[in-house]
Amino acid sequence: FTASWVTINLYGHLRGRAVLALPKGGDKPFPLVVAQHGIGSSPERVFGFGDDAMLYHCYGQRLAEAGYAVLAPLNVTGAKPRERLTRLCTMLDKTLWGLEIAKIRRLLDYAETREELDTTRVAMWGISLGGAYTLFTMPLEPRLRVGICTAWFNHRVKKMAIDDPRYSCFLSVDENHIFIPGWLREFSDSDLVSLIAPRPFMSQTGKGDGIAWWPFVVEEFERAREHYVKLGLEPERMALDLHEGGHEIRVQSGLDFLKKWL
Repeated sequence: FTASWVTINLYGHLRGRAVLALPKGGDKPFPLVVAQHGIGSSPERVFGFGDDAMLYHCYGQRLAEAGYAVLAPLNVTGAKPRERLTRLCTMLDKTLWGLEIAKIRRLLDYAETREELDTTRVAMWGISLGGAYTLFTMPLEPRLRVGICTAWFNHRVKKMAIDDPRYSCFLSVDENHIFIPGWLREFSDSDLVSLIAPRPFMSQTGKGDGIAWWPFVVEEFERAREHYVKLGLEPERMALDLHEGGHEIRVQSGLDFLKKWL
């Protein structure tokens, strides 16, 4: 495959950047996967560069080899820069989350101008903070037909506000950029999935991942599944890949899910 940086105009002097990878072979137009990196990371890591801990497992490369075009947006990646921008957004009665979701949507506008891309077949697959952006963007963006959320889906009240030695709680760590006004009052992860249904959705959760206590994830996932059950949808349209690993991409289960639904 070939890969290059793409830069688009957003608002005023703001720009958005992403890496776009295209398979060298196969039939055009290619289905597209938005591959969103996590915090402290970058689009390059999606393709295996600098991934010393092997959390990403070169999933961008594996997607391209499987015949998908890959769009890997660059988000603000450091906790301190995110907190600085969050303060500015707060004074404007906005959020950094909203700004970066808008950027992803503008990148999809750009993708629609590329004849090599089939923008009727678009998925989003993000890890960690990129999993959060997957969960937040899909309800707002109907062009995203399939979603895979890796190492983020959680029992949100417990994760955000209840300390527990079995997992990390955001209330007790120095990541103020992560909080959204009204979050606990308005919606949990299962509620967000209700806005994704009936589109296919997968959560990848490692039992060894310290971000969550996996039985709580299962509990929240079952709440989310109820929306698919009430709609009479195929059970496999709503999938939980609960594995023995940690905070990492599960390439094969994700590829299998995309092959079935995209």
